[in-house]
Amino acid sequence: MSLRLEDLDYFLAVARHGQVRRAAAGASVTQPAITKGIQRLEAELGFPLFERSRRGMALTAPAQAFLQRIGSLRANLGDAIKEAADLHLGALGVLRVGVSPLYAQRLFVPACLRLQRERPAARVVVDVNLNAALIAALQRGDIDLSLNALPPALPEALQAAPLMRDDLCMVVRSGHPLLSRRRLRLADLAGAPWMLPGAQVGARRSVEARLAEAGLPPPRVVVEVGNTTAQLTGLLLGSDLIAVVSESMLGASARRALVPLPMAAARFERHIGVLTRRDARLPPLAERFAQIVAELQR
Repeated sequence: MSLRLEDLDYFLAVARHGQVRRAAAGASVTQPAITKGIQRLEAELGFPLFERSRRGMALTAPAQAFLQRIGSLRANLGDAIKEAADLHLGALGVLRVGVSPLYAQRLFVPACLRLQRERPAARVVVDVNLNAALIAALQRGDIDLSLNALPPALPEALQAAPLMRDDLCMVVRSGHPLLSRRRLRLADLAGAPWMLPGAQVGARRSVEARLAEAGLPPPRVVVEVGNTTAQLTGLLLGSDLIAVVSESMLGASARRALVPLPMAAARFERHIGVLTRRDARLPPLAERFAQIVAELQR
């Protein structure tokens, strides 16, 4: 049996898109090329792969079993080819890394500077993005690893190496009316104005869950920011807004006018670490970068 690699890729593309037209567009080839590739593959395998209809292409029962096997094998083959190329090129490899905006300066920058000193010819492609976007990019294979807050429920395909703890805290300005209460409770926050990131961000979901657990309504968000309040602390200092910031940000000299709310329920335990794919070996450059990040945190 002689299977062409491109025919397997055509099969995976049609299985993913459900149509030859969309598969061809995604693979940047012509529709006839996709069709011929599928026909060659079916001839080699000895069974039909798709049931064709006006609605598109549906996998046959044998093809479904074949897809489960070949999908992971093809991904591993791609990783093997990339790893071999990286080993061959040595210092000329490419590091693809994602990092949360909050930890770009603290984690990524010093590690990248050290890597550049060790491998001056290496090229680094960095994606500074929200946690959800970084995890999705990692699962797709667009990046080799990511530096960000570890999610409470880690996707099965990923693995984590914790680096540091950086809790989230509910904060207000010094002199905020809430700080004058003798015994502050979550119920005292009901109806208070908040500055929070978008609904897709973990910090926002943590606040909503904590209030819901206490039987309270969702936070009244007056100011919604894209991802972090780091650039908008002036709004907190000049108003009665409540926000959520990381403990490391709270400790920065420019943020000392912000005060954490004095109650245990106003703190969320959070760990920061390196995320990688469980079933894929890190390329040499990515492995060295992960080692450097860990060494710098010891």
